[in-house]
Amino acid sequence: MGSTFGHLFRITTFGESHGGGVGVVIDGCPPQVEISAEEIQFELDRRRPGQSKISTPRKETDTCEILSGVLNGVTLGTPIAILVRNKDHRSQDYGDMQVKYRPSHADATYDAKYGIRAVAGGGRSSARETIGRVAAGAIAKKILKEIAGVEVLCYVKRIKDLEAEIDDTAVTLEQIESNIVRCPNSEMADRMIDRIEQARDEGDSLGGVVECVARSVPLGLGEPVFDKLEADLAKAVMSLPASKGFEIGSGFAGTLLTGSEHNDAFYMDGDRVRTVTNRSGGIQGGISNGENIVIRAAFKPTATIRKEQQTVSKDGEDTTLSAKGRHDPCVLPRAVPMVEAMVALVLCDHLLRQRAQCGETWKE
Repeated sequence: MGSTFGHLFRITTFGESHGGGVGVVIDGCPPQVEISAEEIQFELDRRRPGQSKISTPRKETDTCEILSGVLNGVTLGTPIAILVRNKDHRSQDYGDMQVKYRPSHADATYDAKYGIRAVAGGGRSSARETIGRVAAGAIAKKILKEIAGVEVLCYVKRIKDLEAEIDDTAVTLEQIESNIVRCPNSEMADRMIDRIEQARDEGDSLGGVVECVARSVPLGLGEPVFDKLEADLAKAVMSLPASKGFEIGSGFAGTLLTGSEHNDAFYMDGDRVRTVTNRSGGIQGGISNGENIVIRAAFKPTATIRKEQQTVSKDGEDTTLSAKGRHDPCVLPRAVPMVEAMVALVLCDHLLRQRAQCGETWKE
């Protein structure tokens, strides 16, 4: 019921924020892919709480346990189950939220849909659910790299009105991880950090934009009409907590151009068809064209804040709420590995689908 994603490379996440643990079951992973707990842990460490002064102070090691599907560091082709146990609970912080709905959060809608909800930590609506996605994304990245040499990188492009200039063709993981806000523009990163700290000290929160580039993506990925590659990428990114917008290539800015200004002219690069510009964002007609895939995801300010806000109670009475608990003043730095994971999952799934459909007739 909404917890499974993908076709050939399919994942199902499970667990609540303050339950016994969270994790993922991955079905459809090819056999004989070398993967280690350390490779998965690297990605989880980028996502985990308590990693810096601008993230939630909740302390979790997010240590992964591979329960099945891997033997001696090699995938078996059978379902892979990965578990991360929850340890640093403070369910007592959610007493008021038992009876009062947090504005712009999922409390009211979960109650309306199910008539019951896991109040502590937000349950399944918590970003803690994304642990399973990031763990699965680590495996998807490995498959993409080994089969097609694909590299997926994300970084913080904008925090509120602070926007960084970043060359998506040259940015590196080392540059992204060089600061706690994960913006590879060091001067702008310092300004972003200061702005986030200010919002945190005021009991408020900030939103922004994560940009993602997938490089060396082979031609031909994507299934017209309803499974267009950008459509699946949009669904993947928009399924993340706090996501509110999706763009690819020129995005909404492209609406300000004429057709002659916007079109990506073709030219021959040896025996390969290339484009002079990349306003299409690496996808045309729902199919990858071999250029870099460039997308952007907008994330709203964190909904749970300490400032007093107008709300209603579960019984329908007007009231106010100053939320307790440990929450990120800005989700963007920790959203970076989440967006990377979702993009990798889509590309991995479509890569396997393309190989299954076209086989030896397909040229990577």
